[in-house]
Amino acid sequence: MKFLKLLLIVFAGILFTHSAIAQSSSEIRSMMNERDKEIKVLVGPEGTTHTNEQKEKLKDIINGIIDYGAMAKIALESTFDTITNEQRTEFIELFGTIIRNQSLNKLDIYRASVEYNQIDVENNTAIVKTTATLDNIRTPVSYNMEKRNNTWYITDMAIDNVSTAESYRRSFQNVIRRRGFDALLESLRKRAAN
Repeated sequence: MKFLKLLLIVFAGILFTHSAIAQSSSEIRSMMNERDKEIKVLVGPEGTTHTNEQKEKLKDIINGIIDYGAMAKIALESTFDTITNEQRTEFIELFGTIIRNQSLNKLDIYRASVEYNQIDVENNTAIVKTTATLDNIRTPVSYNMEKRNNTWYITDMAIDNVSTAESYRRSFQNVIRRRGFDALLESLRKRAAN
């Protein structure tokens, strides 16, 4: 009898976990689909011109679920823990500004159709694997996500298997090794101002 009770408890736990994962997976897919629709409406068909207000709204939607702090930590590697809180805050702000500004460089990519291939959820983290298709060219795009306060955030993304945070890490670490963190900050200030 005890064995049967234990088996039922384990089975109920598995069902609950599977149900929570399925719910999170569905929640992520729904959130990403909604975001994609909003972006596509604002981007419009090829040749559409955008007002500054529309561009700012696009930046907000595209970048609204990105956790720049998490990406900055990956990009700075061990340097992240050695800098002051003020430097860290400024770095995250500048890093976020640069990514936001770059997000509008190629608006055509937001016209791609997106297929959700796989959403793997484990506790409060997820990996979302998609394929974006534009002009018959298929590009794998994946997202690392983390759930905090009932909201999912992107902590990194990879296009064609190239991680955004790791790409920045290579260039940032190169500057830090050669000229120091202050030189990197100064360089980012200039980039963010353009």
